Amino acid sequence: MAYELQFGDLGEYVGMFTSGAATTLALTAVSTALGIAVGVAGAAGSGSKHTWLRGLVRGYVEAIRNTPFIVQLFFVFFGLPALGVHLGEYTAAVLAMTLNLGAYSVEIIRSGIAAVPKGHLEAAASLAMSRGQTFRHVVLPQAIAKVFPALSSQIVITMLGSAVVSQISVPDLTYAASYIQSRNFRAFETYFLITAAYLVMAIILRWLLNSAGKRLFSRNLRGAR
Repeated sequence: MAYELQFGDLGEYVGMFTSGAATTLALTAVSTALGIAVGVAGAAGSGSKHTWLRGLVRGYVEAIRNTPFIVQLFFVFFGLPALGVHLGEYTAAVLAMTLNLGAYSVEIIRSGIAAVPKGHLEAAASLAMSRGQTFRHVVLPQAIAKVFPALSSQIVITMLGSAVVSQISVPDLTYAASYIQSRNFRAFETYFLITAAYLVMAIILRWLLNSAGKRLFSRNLRGAR
C-alpha cells in the first residue's frame, strides 16, 4: 500500500516548531559569544611563556576535539551532579556548546595569530605598546579577520550539533520533532520539515556571518597585506 504524505497534519504544531527553532538559535547565539571569548583567551594562553598554561590549554583542546559532543553534554548534565554541581538543562546545553566551540576556536584563532606579519609586531613595539596592547589592538583584530570564514563555519557546525541537546530535554527544534512525530506518527513529514528547517537556518546563518565579516573586517584585511 502506497504511503500518503500528509503535511497538513503538522499545521497545528507550527507554534512548537517556531519555539524550537528560536531555542536552537538562542542557544547558538549565546554559546557563540561565550565560545569565541574562550577561544580568544585560549589562543592567548597557548602563546604564554608559562609552560603550565600552554599545557592546560593544549589539554583542554585535545580533550574536546577528541571526544563526541554528546558525551561532553552528558558529562556536564549527568556527570557534574556527582561532584555537587547541578545545572539546569539550558545552562548545561550552553556550557557544553561553549566548551566545544571554544576548543575549536582556540586552534582557529591561534592559526590567525601566527599569520599576522612580524612587521606589524615590530611596529607596535616601536610605538612602546605593551604586550597586552599589541595583542588587543594589533594582533587580535587581524587574526580574527583572517580566520573569520573558518570561525563562521564552526559556528554553523555548532548550531547543527546542538540538535543533541534534545537528549537532555532542552525543547529545541529536534526535541519538537521528536515530540510531534510521537503524537501524530507522521515521522517522514515531521523529520523532512525539520531537515529543511536546519538547512535553511544554516544557509541564512552562514550568509549573515559572511556579510558581517565583510563589513567588519575588510579594513583589517587590507591593512594586513
